[in-house]
Amino acid sequence: MTISAFIFNTSEFMPIGLLTDIVKDFHITEAQAGMMITAYSWTVTLLSLPLMLLVCKIESKKLLLGTILLFGICQVLSLLSPNYMILMFSRIGVACAHSIFWSIASPIAVQLVSKEHQTKALSMIITGTSIAMIVGLPLGRVIGLYIGWRMTFLCVAVIAFLLFVYQGALFPKMEQQESFSLKELPKLLKNPLLIGIYLLNFLVATSYYTGYSYIEPFLKQVAGLKDGSVTFALTIFGVAGIVGSFLFSRYYEKNRYVFIRIVMICIAAALICLYPASISGYTVIIICAVWGMAVMAYNVSFQSELIQCVPSSGSSVAMAIFSAICNLGIGCGTWMGGTVCTYGSIKNIGYVGGILAVIAAIYCISRLIGFMKKRERTSVI
Repeated sequence: MTISAFIFNTSEFMPIGLLTDIVKDFHITEAQAGMMITAYSWTVTLLSLPLMLLVCKIESKKLLLGTILLFGICQVLSLLSPNYMILMFSRIGVACAHSIFWSIASPIAVQLVSKEHQTKALSMIITGTSIAMIVGLPLGRVIGLYIGWRMTFLCVAVIAFLLFVYQGALFPKMEQQESFSLKELPKLLKNPLLIGIYLLNFLVATSYYTGYSYIEPFLKQVAGLKDGSVTFALTIFGVAGIVGSFLFSRYYEKNRYVFIRIVMICIAAALICLYPASISGYTVIIICAVWGMAVMAYNVSFQSELIQCVPSSGSSVAMAIFSAICNLGIGCGTWMGGTVCTYGSIKNIGYVGGILAVIAAIYCISRLIGFMKKRERTSVI
Protein backbone atom coordinates (compact mmCIF):
# COMPACT_ATOMS: atom_id res chain seq x y z
CA MET A 1 0.00 0.00 0.00
CA THR A 2 2.92 2.34 0.72
CA ILE A 3 4.41 1.66 -2.74
CA SER A 4 0.98 2.20 -4.27
CA ALA A 5 0.76 5.59 -2.54
CA PHE A 6 4.23 6.38 -3.87
CA ILE A 7 3.39 5.71 -7.54
CA PHE A 8 -0.03 7.39 -7.40
CA ASN A 9 1.51 10.59 -6.01
CA THR A 10 4.50 10.41 -8.35
CA SER A 11 2.15 10.08 -11.32
CA GLU A 12 -0.02 13.01 -10.21
CA PHE A 13 2.77 15.60 -10.46
CA MET A 14 5.03 13.82 -12.99
CA PRO A 15 3.88 15.88 -16.02
CA ILE A 16 5.14 19.07 -14.33
CA GLY A 17 8.73 17.97 -14.97
CA LEU A 18 7.94 16.72 -18.49
CA LEU A 19 5.95 19.65 -19.89
CA THR A 20 8.74 21.03 -22.07
CA ASP A 21 9.29 17.69 -23.83
CA ILE A 22 5.54 17.13 -24.27
CA VAL A 23 5.18 20.63 -25.77
CA LYS A 24 7.93 19.90 -28.31
CA ASP A 25 6.60 16.45 -29.20
CA PHE A 26 3.00 17.54 -29.85
CA HIS A 27 3.79 21.08 -31.09
CA ILE A 28 1.50 22.75 -28.56
CA THR A 29 1.89 25.70 -26.19
CA GLU A 30 2.95 25.52 -22.55
CA ALA A 31 -0.53 26.72 -21.56
CA GLN A 32 -2.18 23.87 -23.48
CA ALA A 33 0.16 21.34 -21.89
CA GLY A 34 -0.50 22.83 -18.47
CA MET A 35 -4.21 22.11 -18.91
CA MET A 36 -3.35 18.45 -18.22
CA ILE A 37 -2.54 19.38 -14.63
CA THR A 38 -5.64 21.55 -14.27
CA ALA A 39 -7.90 18.88 -15.79
CA TYR A 40 -6.41 16.28 -13.43
CA SER A 41 -7.18 18.41 -10.37
CA TRP A 42 -10.70 19.21 -11.58
CA THR A 43 -11.41 15.55 -12.29
CA VAL A 44 -10.40 14.53 -8.77
CA THR A 45 -12.41 17.39 -7.27
CA LEU A 46 -15.60 16.69 -9.24
CA LEU A 47 -15.57 12.89 -9.49
CA SER A 48 -14.19 11.65 -6.15
CA LEU A 49 -17.62 11.47 -4.50
CA PRO A 50 -19.68 10.23 -7.52
CA LEU A 51 -17.13 7.53 -8.35
CA MET A 52 -16.93 6.34 -4.75
CA LEU A 53 -20.73 6.17 -4.48
CA LEU A 54 -20.72 4.15 -7.71
CA VAL A 55 -18.17 1.56 -6.59
CA CYS A 56 -18.56 1.51 -2.79
CA LYS A 57 -20.43 -1.83 -2.84
CA ILE A 58 -17.47 -3.63 -4.45
CA GLU A 59 -15.37 -5.75 -2.06
CA SER A 60 -12.25 -3.87 -0.96
CA LYS A 61 -9.64 -6.20 -2.49
CA LYS A 62 -11.39 -6.28 -5.86
CA LEU A 63 -11.81 -2.51 -5.82
CA LEU A 64 -8.15 -1.91 -4.96
CA LEU A 65 -6.93 -4.29 -7.67
CA GLY A 66 -9.32 -2.82 -10.23
CA THR A 67 -8.14 0.69 -9.39
CA ILE A 68 -4.46 -0.25 -9.77
CA LEU A 69 -5.23 -2.04 -13.07
CA LEU A 70 -7.05 1.04 -14.43
CA PHE A 71 -4.12 3.19 -13.29
CA GLY A 72 -1.62 0.96 -15.14
CA ILE A 73 -3.70 0.77 -18.33
CA CYS A 74 -4.01 4.56 -18.46
CA GLN A 75 -0.24 4.90 -18.02
CA VAL A 76 0.22 2.65 -21.06
CA LEU A 77 -2.28 4.81 -22.96
CA SER A 78 -0.18 7.88 -22.04
CA LEU A 79 2.90 6.06 -23.31
CA LEU A 80 1.27 5.27 -26.68
CA SER A 81 -0.61 8.57 -27.14
CA PRO A 82 -0.44 9.58 -30.82
CA ASN A 83 -1.69 13.10 -30.08
CA TYR A 84 -2.32 15.50 -27.23
CA MET A 85 -6.06 14.76 -26.90
CA ILE A 86 -5.38 11.05 -26.28
CA LEU A 87 -2.76 12.01 -23.70
CA MET A 88 -5.29 14.29 -21.99
CA PHE A 89 -7.87 11.47 -22.03
CA SER A 90 -5.38 9.06 -20.47
CA ARG A 91 -4.54 11.57 -17.72
CA ILE A 92 -8.22 11.97 -16.90
CA GLY A 93 -8.38 8.17 -16.59
CA VAL A 94 -5.43 8.27 -14.17
CA ALA A 95 -7.25 10.99 -12.20
CA CYS A 96 -10.32 8.73 -11.90
CA ALA A 97 -8.11 5.94 -10.51
CA HIS A 98 -6.50 8.51 -8.18
CA SER A 99 -9.95 9.57 -6.92
CA ILE A 100 -10.86 6.02 -5.95
CA PHE A 101 -7.44 5.03 -4.58
CA TRP A 102 -7.16 7.94 -2.13
CA SER A 103 -10.74 7.33 -1.01
CA ILE A 104 -9.99 3.72 -0.04
CA ALA A 105 -6.26 3.71 0.83
CA SER A 106 -6.50 4.89 4.45
CA PRO A 107 -9.65 2.88 5.33
CA ILE A 108 -8.04 -0.27 3.88
CA ALA A 109 -4.78 0.36 5.75
CA VAL A 110 -6.71 0.66 9.01
CA GLN A 111 -8.76 -2.45 8.27
CA LEU A 112 -5.69 -4.53 7.41
CA VAL A 113 -4.06 -4.29 10.84
CA SER A 114 -5.01 -4.69 14.47
CA LYS A 115 -6.12 -1.61 16.43
CA GLU A 116 -2.76 -1.01 18.11
CA HIS A 117 -1.04 -0.80 14.70
CA GLN A 118 -3.57 1.43 12.92
CA THR A 119 -1.64 4.63 13.60
CA LYS A 120 1.54 3.15 12.10
CA ALA A 121 -0.38 1.87 9.08
CA LEU A 122 -1.71 5.36 8.36
CA SER A 123 1.73 6.91 8.79
CA MET A 124 3.18 4.43 6.27
CA ILE A 125 0.63 5.51 3.64
CA ILE A 126 1.71 9.13 4.15
CA THR A 127 5.36 8.03 4.02
CA GLY A 128 4.72 6.81 0.46
CA THR A 129 3.55 10.34 -0.37
CA SER A 130 6.67 11.88 1.18
CA ILE A 131 9.02 9.54 -0.70
CA ALA A 132 7.25 10.50 -3.94
CA MET A 133 8.10 14.15 -3.21
CA ILE A 134 11.75 13.29 -2.55
CA VAL A 135 12.51 10.62 -5.15
CA GLY A 136 9.56 10.19 -7.50
CA LEU A 137 9.45 13.56 -9.22
CA PRO A 138 13.21 13.98 -9.75
CA LEU A 139 13.50 10.35 -10.90
CA GLY A 140 10.69 10.82 -13.40
CA ARG A 141 12.39 13.93 -14.74
CA VAL A 142 15.73 12.12 -15.11
CA ILE A 143 14.11 9.25 -17.02
CA GLY A 144 12.35 11.76 -19.26
CA LEU A 145 15.58 13.63 -19.99
CA TYR A 146 17.64 10.59 -20.92
CA ILE A 147 15.23 8.17 -22.63
CA GLY A 148 12.15 10.29 -23.37
CA TRP A 149 9.02 11.42 -21.54
CA ARG A 150 7.04 8.39 -22.74
CA MET A 151 9.41 6.03 -20.93
CA THR A 152 8.54 7.73 -17.64
CA PHE A 153 4.93 6.60 -18.05
CA LEU A 154 6.15 3.12 -19.03
CA CYS A 155 8.15 2.79 -15.80
CA VAL A 156 5.13 3.76 -13.70
CA ALA A 157 2.94 1.31 -15.65
CA VAL A 158 5.39 -1.57 -15.04
CA ILE A 159 5.41 -0.87 -11.28
CA ALA A 160 1.59 -0.70 -11.29
CA PHE A 161 1.24 -4.07 -13.04
CA LEU A 162 3.78 -5.67 -10.66
CA LEU A 163 1.77 -4.30 -7.72
CA PHE A 164 -1.41 -5.69 -9.27
CA VAL A 165 0.11 -9.20 -9.45
CA TYR A 166 1.73 -8.99 -6.00
CA GLN A 167 -1.35 -7.66 -4.21
CA GLY A 168 -3.61 -10.05 -6.11
CA ALA A 169 -1.56 -12.98 -4.81
CA LEU A 170 -0.94 -11.89 -1.22
CA PHE A 171 -3.59 -9.34 -0.31
CA PRO A 172 -6.18 -10.94 2.02
CA LYS A 173 -9.82 -10.95 1.08
CA MET A 174 -11.32 -8.34 3.36
CA GLU A 175 -14.57 -8.60 5.24
CA GLN A 176 -17.25 -6.82 3.24
CA GLN A 177 -18.30 -3.64 4.99
CA GLU A 178 -21.95 -2.60 5.15
CA SER A 179 -22.70 -0.87 1.84
CA PHE A 180 -23.27 2.85 1.66
CA SER A 181 -26.09 4.37 -0.39
CA LEU A 182 -26.75 7.86 -1.68
CA LYS A 183 -29.71 8.15 0.71
CA GLU A 184 -27.30 7.99 3.66
CA LEU A 185 -25.20 10.92 2.42
CA PRO A 186 -27.33 13.68 4.02
CA LYS A 187 -27.08 11.88 7.37
CA LEU A 188 -23.30 11.60 6.99
CA LEU A 189 -23.03 15.32 6.24
CA LYS A 190 -25.02 16.24 9.36
CA ASN A 191 -22.02 15.16 11.44
CA PRO A 192 -20.65 18.49 12.80
CA LEU A 193 -17.16 17.07 13.40
CA LEU A 194 -16.96 15.75 9.82
CA ILE A 195 -18.08 19.11 8.38
CA GLY A 196 -15.54 20.83 10.64
CA ILE A 197 -12.75 18.58 9.31
CA TYR A 198 -13.80 19.39 5.73
CA LEU A 199 -13.75 23.12 6.42
CA LEU A 200 -10.35 22.86 8.07
CA ASN A 201 -9.03 20.76 5.19
CA PHE A 202 -10.07 23.40 2.66
CA LEU A 203 -8.42 26.19 4.67
CA VAL A 204 -5.18 24.25 5.21
CA ALA A 205 -4.92 23.05 1.58
CA THR A 206 -5.57 26.57 0.26
CA SER A 207 -3.06 28.17 2.63
CA TYR A 208 -0.46 25.48 1.91
CA TYR A 209 -0.64 25.70 -1.88
CA THR A 210 -0.73 29.50 -1.85
CA GLY A 211 2.89 29.20 -0.77
CA TYR A 212 4.01 25.77 -1.94
CA SER A 213 2.91 26.15 -5.58
CA TYR A 214 5.46 28.96 -5.94
CA ILE A 215 8.12 27.82 -3.49
CA GLU A 216 10.69 27.09 -6.24
CA PRO A 217 10.72 30.63 -7.71
CA PHE A 218 10.46 32.07 -4.17
CA LEU A 219 13.61 30.25 -3.09
CA LYS A 220 15.46 31.44 -6.20
CA GLN A 221 14.19 35.01 -6.49
CA VAL A 222 13.62 36.03 -2.86
CA ALA A 223 15.93 33.78 -0.84
CA GLY A 224 18.60 33.94 -3.55
CA LEU A 225 19.35 30.20 -3.51
CA LYS A 226 21.21 28.58 -6.40
CA ASP A 227 19.64 25.72 -8.35
CA GLY A 228 21.43 23.06 -6.30
CA SER A 229 20.38 24.66 -3.03
CA VAL A 230 16.76 24.90 -4.21
CA THR A 231 16.79 21.17 -4.98
CA PHE A 232 18.30 20.52 -1.55
CA ALA A 233 15.63 22.65 0.18
CA LEU A 234 12.81 20.82 -1.62
CA THR A 235 14.40 17.47 -0.76
CA ILE A 236 14.57 18.51 2.90
CA PHE A 237 10.89 19.45 2.65
CA GLY A 238 10.06 15.90 1.54
CA VAL A 239 12.35 14.22 4.09
CA ALA A 240 10.71 16.31 6.82
CA GLY A 241 7.37 14.84 5.73
CA ILE A 242 8.66 11.38 6.62
CA VAL A 243 9.70 12.75 10.01
CA GLY A 244 6.20 14.19 10.43
CA SER A 245 4.58 10.81 9.76
CA PHE A 246 7.01 9.19 12.22
CA LEU A 247 6.13 11.74 14.92
CA PHE A 248 2.46 11.03 14.28
CA SER A 249 2.95 7.29 14.80
CA ARG A 250 4.91 7.95 17.99
CA TYR A 251 3.02 10.77 19.74
CA TYR A 252 -0.48 11.13 18.28
CA GLU A 253 -2.11 8.39 20.35
CA LYS A 254 -0.41 9.55 23.55
CA ASN A 255 -1.88 13.07 23.50
CA ARG A 256 -3.68 13.78 20.24
CA TYR A 257 -5.08 17.19 21.16
CA VAL A 258 -1.70 18.62 22.11
CA PHE A 259 -0.18 17.04 19.00
CA ILE A 260 -2.84 18.60 16.73
CA ARG A 261 -2.46 22.04 18.34
CA ILE A 262 1.31 21.98 17.80
CA VAL A 263 0.90 20.86 14.19
CA MET A 264 -1.57 23.66 13.37
CA ILE A 265 0.61 26.31 15.02
CA CYS A 266 3.69 25.06 13.14
CA ILE A 267 1.94 25.26 9.74
CA ALA A 268 0.86 28.86 10.39
CA ALA A 269 4.23 29.87 11.85
CA ALA A 270 6.17 28.37 8.92
CA LEU A 271 4.16 30.31 6.35
CA ILE A 272 4.27 33.60 8.29
CA CYS A 273 8.03 33.23 8.78
CA LEU A 274 8.80 32.25 5.17
CA TYR A 275 9.78 35.73 4.00
CA PRO A 276 11.62 36.81 7.20
CA ALA A 277 13.58 33.53 7.06
CA SER A 278 14.66 34.22 3.47
CA ILE A 279 17.47 36.52 4.71
CA SER A 280 19.57 33.36 5.01
CA GLY A 281 19.69 30.10 3.08
CA TYR A 282 20.04 28.17 6.35
CA THR A 283 16.99 29.71 8.02
CA VAL A 284 14.72 29.32 4.99
CA ILE A 285 15.68 25.64 4.70
CA ILE A 286 14.87 25.17 8.40
CA ILE A 287 11.46 26.78 7.81
CA CYS A 288 10.87 24.44 4.85
CA ALA A 289 11.69 21.48 7.09
CA VAL A 290 9.24 22.59 9.81
CA TRP A 291 6.60 23.29 7.17
CA GLY A 292 6.98 19.91 5.44
CA MET A 293 6.95 18.04 8.75
CA ALA A 294 3.85 19.86 10.04
CA VAL A 295 1.81 19.50 6.83
CA MET A 296 2.38 15.75 6.62
CA ALA A 297 1.57 15.33 10.32
CA TYR A 298 -1.63 17.35 9.78
CA ASN A 299 -2.65 15.22 6.79
CA VAL A 300 -2.34 11.87 8.53
CA SER A 301 -3.82 13.19 11.81
CA PHE A 302 -7.04 14.36 10.22
CA GLN A 303 -7.37 11.30 8.02
CA SER A 304 -7.30 9.37 11.28
CA GLU A 305 -9.86 11.70 12.89
CA LEU A 306 -12.13 11.37 9.86
CA ILE A 307 -12.06 7.57 9.90
CA GLN A 308 -12.89 7.59 13.62
CA CYS A 309 -15.83 9.97 13.34
CA VAL A 310 -17.87 8.13 10.66
CA PRO A 311 -19.36 4.61 10.43
CA SER A 312 -17.08 2.08 8.74
CA SER A 313 -19.54 1.77 5.84
CA GLY A 314 -19.17 5.48 5.10
CA SER A 315 -15.41 5.89 5.60
CA SER A 316 -14.48 5.58 1.92
CA VAL A 317 -17.21 8.01 0.85
CA ALA A 318 -16.17 10.47 3.58
CA MET A 319 -12.54 10.13 2.45
CA ALA A 320 -13.59 10.75 -1.16
CA ILE A 321 -15.08 14.09 -0.13
CA PHE A 322 -11.92 14.84 1.89
CA SER A 323 -9.79 14.21 -1.21
CA ALA A 324 -12.07 16.33 -3.42
CA ILE A 325 -11.94 19.24 -0.98
CA CYS A 326 -8.16 18.94 -0.78
CA ASN A 327 -7.91 19.23 -4.58
CA LEU A 328 -10.31 22.18 -4.53
CA GLY A 329 -7.96 23.81 -2.01
CA ILE A 330 -4.99 23.04 -4.29
CA GLY A 331 -6.69 24.90 -7.14
CA CYS A 332 -7.74 27.85 -4.96
CA GLY A 333 -4.33 28.12 -3.33
CA THR A 334 -2.51 27.99 -6.67
CA TRP A 335 -4.81 30.70 -8.04
CA MET A 336 -4.39 32.83 -4.93
CA GLY A 337 -0.60 32.50 -4.96
CA GLY A 338 -0.55 33.33 -8.67
CA THR A 339 -2.66 36.42 -8.03
CA VAL A 340 -0.22 37.56 -5.33
CA CYS A 341 2.72 37.04 -7.71
CA THR A 342 0.98 38.86 -10.59
CA TYR A 343 -0.49 41.87 -8.79
CA GLY A 344 1.74 42.05 -5.73
CA SER A 345 5.08 40.40 -5.04
CA ILE A 346 6.13 36.77 -4.77
CA LYS A 347 7.76 37.58 -1.42
CA ASN A 348 4.26 37.92 0.10
CA ILE A 349 2.98 34.41 -0.71
CA GLY A 350 3.93 33.24 2.79
CA TYR A 351 2.04 36.07 4.46
CA VAL A 352 -1.14 35.51 2.42
CA GLY A 353 -1.03 31.76 2.96
CA GLY A 354 -0.11 32.36 6.59
CA ILE A 355 -3.21 34.46 7.24
CA LEU A 356 -5.38 31.56 6.06
CA ALA A 357 -3.30 29.13 8.14
CA VAL A 358 -3.76 31.30 11.24
CA ILE A 359 -7.54 31.31 10.67
CA ALA A 360 -7.40 27.51 10.27
CA ALA A 361 -5.37 27.12 13.48
CA ILE A 362 -7.73 29.36 15.48
CA TYR A 363 -10.75 27.47 14.17
CA CYS A 364 -9.19 24.09 14.91
CA ILE A 365 -8.00 24.94 18.41
CA SER A 366 -11.03 26.95 19.55
CA ARG A 367 -13.83 25.03 17.84
CA LEU A 368 -12.94 21.75 16.13
CA ILE A 369 -11.10 20.19 19.06
CA GLY A 370 -14.24 20.85 21.10
CA PHE A 371 -16.24 18.74 18.61
CA MET A 372 -13.61 16.01 18.88
CA LYS A 373 -13.78 15.96 22.69
CA LYS A 374 -17.58 15.91 22.60
CA ARG A 375 -17.57 12.93 20.23
CA GLU A 376 -15.06 11.16 22.47
CA ARG A 377 -17.23 11.67 25.56
CA THR A 378 -20.33 10.48 23.67
CA SER A 379 -18.61 7.30 22.44
CA VAL A 380 -17.45 6.51 25.98
CA ILE A 381 -20.98 6.90 27.31
